[in-house]
Amino acid sequence: MPTVLRFLILTLAGWLNRHQEDRVDYLREENRVLRELLGRQPLRLSDAQRRRLAVRGKRVGRRALSQLASFVTPDTILRWYRELIAKKYDGSARRSPGRPMTPQRIADLVSRMATENPKWGYTRIRGALANLGHEIARNTIKRILKERGIDPAPERSQRTPWKVFLRAHWQGLAATDLFTVEVLTFRGLERIFVLFVVELKTRRVENAGIHPQPHGEWMEQMARNLTDSVDGFLHRAQYLIHDRDPLFTQVFREILKSSGIGPIRLPPRSPSVNAYADRFVRSIKKECLDRVVILGEGHLRFLVRQYVEHYHNERSHQGLDNQLLSRAPPSSSPSAGVQRRERIGGLLNYYHREAA
Repeated sequence: MPTVLRFLILTLAGWLNRHQEDRVDYLREENRVLRELLGRQPLRLSDAQRRRLAVRGKRVGRRALSQLASFVTPDTILRWYRELIAKKYDGSARRSPGRPMTPQRIADLVSRMATENPKWGYTRIRGALANLGHEIARNTIKRILKERGIDPAPERSQRTPWKVFLRAHWQGLAATDLFTVEVLTFRGLERIFVLFVVELKTRRVENAGIHPQPHGEWMEQMARNLTDSVDGFLHRAQYLIHDRDPLFTQVFREILKSSGIGPIRLPPRSPSVNAYADRFVRSIKKECLDRVVILGEGHLRFLVRQYVEHYHNERSHQGLDNQLLSRAPPSSSPSAGVQRRERIGGLLNYYHREAA
């Protein structure tokens, strides 16, 4: 190659190189100015912008990138590039799912069987499910019960819940309790006690007695009235649940035992055990007594009597599928007019159709 041509090529290459360096210097300085203007405010780049920088940064290389005044570090650009490669070979979108989850209805059935049958183990539950056409592994049953906080059969069988105990003794089980009501009298507010008994299976309630200052002798007489062989409310009961109130004396319990009724004293600090009696107290206060200014003991007796009649004959009970306790609705045509029976000035209402 002639010396003159070689000299011209080198001169042109040097000029192009200097021109390229000038452009790079300008872009570098421009980046510095932009960074000074932005300060420390972080930049939010889109995925497309990161992808473009990653591809071009890979071509430049780490060493060259470190010499540029970029608003991101070279390691960041190279990390973006590695993520771009990883996304290319990511097959999670085409990956088939693993073992299917146990359907919710079958999992609910497993926990229901374990709860209703404390002595059933995993194998026994598996057999019961197979009888219903559900094939499920023993370990799957174990996992479902563990996730739902249900103990294994040996631990479950050693504890009898109160709910199971009460249902096993529905036929002859009753509960009693006292609640207080503030009554307005000539002497001011006076606290009066109401003693009642509820039959757990039928939810029937008996107002046993009302007294401003109950004592042991009065409670013992109430026990004799309740256990009377002719018309006593408890003449068919076998057990009576009561709390540890001192009014339920030893003589009170002896009277029950002499009539063939076993008294069951609740454990200390266990208010939820006598739930049916507590529910009646809540109902009569919320629906009736708390909505009336009670004027004397006679007025209280009237209110309690009216509410108990409403409770038995006219009130739908959610715990019994919204059914009445003592009577069925009168048969009549759906087109018959609707009548309202009111008690305590419309405080308690019952709607029914006219009899045919």
